[in-house]
Amino acid sequence: MSRSGAELALLLLGAYRRMVDEVVAGLAAQGYPDVRPVHDFAMRAIADGADSASELGRRMSVSKQAAAKTIAVLVERGYVDREADPADARRKRLDVTPLGFEVMRAGEALFDELRESFAREIGASGLASLEAALQTLVGDSVVRIETPGWVAQELD
Repeated sequence: MSRSGAELALLLLGAYRRMVDEVVAGLAAQGYPDVRPVHDFAMRAIADGADSASELGRRMSVSKQAAAKTIAVLVERGYVDREADPADARRKRLDVTPLGFEVMRAGEALFDELRESFAREIGASGLASLEAALQTLVGDSVVRIETPGWVAQELD
């Protein structure tokens, strides 16, 4: 069966959506009903050094205001802390809390379980072939999971 490029894109998007939806549901079942993909993206960026709303906005390709709203939610839920910067008391630094890291680890474990279920569905060799093909298509470029807004970036 011949498919169009658009259909391929939708299949890839559908597979991604299935994985994310199942992990979000799994996190809810484990007692984290308030975690959304954007929260994971933000916590990973913060853990990787985005320690202000401005920097988080840049890393996630969203406005400073949107980043500030996400930070407020993460702080309220206990996933991120805001602390005074030792070098500049006027500035607040962001850090992922132990609870935030716990949620990220739980999500990673759920993705691993989902991968195992895919291996059972299509066979280990089928999954290995799929992963190898996707790696070939993606190439050596690094896929940064903390940048969900790359789609919205303007081209020069």
